[in-house]
Amino acid sequence: MKKACKNISYFTPIQSTINYTGSKARLLPQILPLFPRDMGSCVDLFCGGGSVGINVGIYKHCKNIIFNDKSKPLIEIFTLFLHTPFKVLLQEIESIIESYGLSNTADFGYKYYDCDSQEGLASYNKKGFERLKNDYNINKSPIKLFVLLIFSFNNQMRFNAKGAFNLPCGKRDFNTKMRAKLQHFVQELQRLEPKLLCCDFRDFDLGILDSKDFVYIDPPYLLALASYNENGGWMQQDECDLYVFMEKLDSIGVRFAFSNVLAHKGRQHIVLKEWLKKTGFRVHKLEFHYKNCNYQTKRTESSEVLVTNY
Repeated sequence: MKKACKNISYFTPIQSTINYTGSKARLLPQILPLFPRDMGSCVDLFCGGGSVGINVGIYKHCKNIIFNDKSKPLIEIFTLFLHTPFKVLLQEIESIIESYGLSNTADFGYKYYDCDSQEGLASYNKKGFERLKNDYNINKSPIKLFVLLIFSFNNQMRFNAKGAFNLPCGKRDFNTKMRAKLQHFVQELQRLEPKLLCCDFRDFDLGILDSKDFVYIDPPYLLALASYNENGGWMQQDECDLYVFMEKLDSIGVRFAFSNVLAHKGRQHIVLKEWLKKTGFRVHKLEFHYKNCNYQTKRTESSEVLVTNY
């Protein structure tokens, strides 16, 4: 097992405005140097919030980025970001905030709403948030979903088994920091012009790839309890099917990097360890502590690794 190379001390990653469970944003300084120096196209196969894909475009100067995720609502948000001028996007967000009576601390501050930053804005926004959530669950508007994410608990995205958004109202709103983050992310996304796909990894067309390309694979973690594993979202059969997919990539000469854990909360990932022993792919140990993370289960108890076939 190889240790990851030193962090990129001079690189400041672009932050996604979507706080997607399992994000690799904090691991970027470790994993990006482990990616190939040159690549034709980069596929972010389970793109989530897009943190890896967008930063590969910047740090690796890759001009052909493909964001893929089987979550249709997620890809619809990226489509909105990609094709809407930022000023127009901002106007639409502010219009929804105003029409649902949600807070706007960027313009009025916390005192205007009889709240402070520590207590947060949930009590003020709850009524409007629930009305917005109900409306979104009826018409599935991507812009309304993004506003829900802004005001939801930890800015996260979660749906129940029926596909309804089901997170409660959070403490924050579309504050100055969030606006700046959104502008930076959207402008960089539009500059890179990534291709957006929405499919299960098993349906991904390998025919579009060649030996110059690279695939980053960050699936739900089988050992972890998270929102993407609710309602049978990721099972052992999915894990095994993904191993077959990666072996196919290797057989056609396509480079890949695969994020996962060898252990979590005292449990060993036996299936993964057996597969690694069989294939002989390289294992890079990642040394990182997820302090102050948003996960209910802190990942400091996990043994994070990046597996590569090069």
